[in-house]
Amino acid sequence: MGAGLLIAGLSSYAFFKVGQEALGKDAFKPIVALWFATFVLAPGFFLPLEQEMGRALAHRRALGIGGRPIVDRVVPLGGVIAGAVIVLLAAFSGLATREFFEGYGLVTLGLIIAFTTYAPTHLARGICSGEGRFAAYGIVMGADGLVRVIGCIVLWQLGIEEVGAYAMLIALSPLSGVLIVASRGQLATESGPAAPWSEVTPNLGWLLLGSLMGAGLVNAGPIAIDILASASESEKVTHFGNGVLLSRVPLFLFQAVQAALLPRLARLAAQGDLSEFRLGFRRLMIVVIGVGALGTIASFAFGPPVLDLMYDGGLDRRTLTMLALGSAVYMVALGTAQAVIALHGHARVGIGWLMSMLVFVLTCWLAADDLFLRVEIALVTSSLAALVFFGLSLRGLLVRGVAPDADSTFEALTDRLIEG
Repeated sequence: MGAGLLIAGLSSYAFFKVGQEALGKDAFKPIVALWFATFVLAPGFFLPLEQEMGRALAHRRALGIGGRPIVDRVVPLGGVIAGAVIVLLAAFSGLATREFFEGYGLVTLGLIIAFTTYAPTHLARGICSGEGRFAAYGIVMGADGLVRVIGCIVLWQLGIEEVGAYAMLIALSPLSGVLIVASRGQLATESGPAAPWSEVTPNLGWLLLGSLMGAGLVNAGPIAIDILASASESEKVTHFGNGVLLSRVPLFLFQAVQAALLPRLARLAAQGDLSEFRLGFRRLMIVVIGVGALGTIASFAFGPPVLDLMYDGGLDRRTLTMLALGSAVYMVALGTAQAVIALHGHARVGIGWLMSMLVFVLTCWLAADDLFLRVEIALVTSSLAALVFFGLSLRGLLVRGVAPDADSTFEALTDRLIEG
């Protein structure tokens, strides 16, 4: 599972590198916009379904009960959510094409298709995690990235410079991993007693709010730059997107380490070993803070030459350091939010991410006139706001003596808001 997350993360850098070699930085701008929009919408709407599917299946598996009724409940719900959002995207497709995707209608279509294909991808991941098939989960994650990169290299070598072709790679590659694990029978579930809605949706609303706002915040920077930039500043959108990806290296490492700890922490929660569980989370947070601090220092010291090597530069030391700092604070906030979810604080997490998104918008509006600086400040302050809110929430829950259980811990450790 951790390997799949690492492959998915590394493939993002490769796709951006090859894509910019093939199209150029200016022409790659609609792909940057598509990328970050996709990873707001898809995890925002479908990650909660993945979490609840996985939690309910894991609970039944622990009791020796078949989980097929869970799948039969969640899959149609995913279809309804997908259909509603697709209708909304189609209604605003003209505006998106004109204002967001530089007039490329195929890129707008790519966004709609990508949102559609990530529905079965997240549901497949929910089945794999709930049934304890973590290798299959890693395949779903890793195959998506590998197929996207391989396809990008093929298009580049064939000399294809149609932006829409690269958009379709983002849109269709998620299905590759699903098809692989499905062909191996790793999405199969056993029959069991009927599942009431209360079994699969007790925290869905709060998880959905938190997922949408949390995924929106981590991807807000390039989207805000795209909205605020003038027509002559297309390259700046690509440069900023490159910098955001570079700043996420510690985030991908954090998620891979966390995935490796998931089974152990879930077992501790199921056994009611609160002291060991708290110790495990404390150790994880020490790692998170250390990795975040190291990433920020490294970006200050080596960020510009690394960006020059990977993507031919485009950002100065201040911007790279601010992006790394924002990512580091966000990572600590995410880890704290996961601890709050483990202590049944789903509503607090949803409200916290919503508040942080409002802080981002307000700060981006008022902070500065410089295109990059206003977004850099907004990313740091919004993540700080989330961290403070979640820290206070965690302290309050611990003072009250709230204890985690296997279900809440599962939801916490599968609350991964960084995709792509």
